[in-house]
Amino acid sequence: MRVRSRRQRRHFLPVEWTEYYSQDLGGSLFQPLGKEKIQEDEFLVAFCEDVLARAPEHVEALALLGEAYTARGDFQKGLETDLRLSRLKPDSGVVHYNLACSYALTGQKDEAMGALERAVALGYSDRDHLCNDSDLESLRDDPRYQALLSEWGGKE
Repeated sequence: MRVRSRRQRRHFLPVEWTEYYSQDLGGSLFQPLGKEKIQEDEFLVAFCEDVLARAPEHVEALALLGEAYTARGDFQKGLETDLRLSRLKPDSGVVHYNLACSYALTGQKDEAMGALERAVALGYSDRDHLCNDSDLESLRDDPRYQALLSEWGGKE
């Protein structure tokens, strides 16, 4: 699993989904689309929601769905998805880091700091990413954020 970043988004799907042409492959997701283009995030949301309708605890689909919701600016749905994922993967530092990002993006600083502290306690170790992640911008002036960085070794 990887950490989301809206600024430097890494695409790890092997297909360019922004041009998905008509092929009825069976299943509700693959209804003919003609030659209209759809956005990758919209496709990922539809695809992951379809997967989760059949397998509600599919961790990879939840991770992709949380990223897609957040990328399209639907922060509340991204948070709900990350909360669901954190219940399935309670010992994942990356999952809790993403949860902290979702809390921060929805203006919930206390919850964001709690999730961030838990992420570090669980082994999240990408300090450079944490210091540069725009999702955490609302936490930069928080004394708890500064204390976390100091305990981790140095300033931002």
